[in-house]
Amino acid sequence: MKTLILLPALAAAAMLSGCVETTSVPVAGNSVEAQARANCAAAVRGQTGNPDVSVVSSDFSEAGTRVVLQVGPTGTWECFGYTDGSTGGIMSLTNEGAA
Repeated sequence: MKTLILLPALAAAAMLSGCVETTSVPVAGNSVEAQARANCAAAVRGQTGNPDVSVVSSDFSEAGTRVVLQVGPTGTWECFGYTDGSTGGIMSLTNEGAA
C-alpha cells in the first residue's frame, strides 16, 4: 500500500516540476547590478567633471540596468550599465536631457 501512495505523489511532483520557473530574480546585492551602478557612477563623474556622485536607485535588466544618480546637491542624472561593462544613455534628468 505504501508504494501506491508514493507513486502518485512522485508522479504529481514530476508533473509540477515542469511548471517551476528557473529564471532568477535580481535582488539587492546582485553583482551585475552592482557593477552597472559602479560603472555608471564613474561614467557620470567623467561626463560632469564632478566627483560628488552617488547612486539614488537602479533597475536591473539583462538588457541594461538603468541607474539614477545624484550629482552634487542639485543634479540628477541617468545612465545605463551593460553586462559587458560599458555604459550609455548618460543624460541629465534635471536639465531636460542635457548630456
